[in-house]
Amino acid sequence: MRQSLEAGPIPTTFVAHVGERFAGTVSVIACDEEQRPHYTPWIAALWVEPEDRRRGAGAALVERAAEFAFGTGATRIHLLSRERRRAYYESLGWTVLEADAPEPGLHVLIRNVRAETSR
Repeated sequence: MRQSLEAGPIPTTFVAHVGERFAGTVSVIACDEEQRPHYTPWIAALWVEPEDRRRGAGAALVERAAEFAFGTGATRIHLLSRERRRAYYESLGWTVLEADAPEPGLHVLIRNVRAETSR
């Protein structure tokens, strides 16, 4: 929590609502894997309430966080995913950079800035 209160664009957290009801959240942080500090920034801590899953809320949160990260000047963004969520992120345009790292069943995925985003 303290990290999210620091000055600067990163870290940043996005919150989704359906009306007044909380639906989910995602963060953009500097580093999510201490053994890889050169990978930055990261999309992290995606959470969607169970009743809002499979309705596009997670994809919208990840996309908004990615747009924000690219808007800070990043040309590549990262995230950690367990094996059971890997296909989900790949369907959103993410690519595995490191499989089974930092441990078996945990993967580092990346997404590069698109040409139209970088202009």
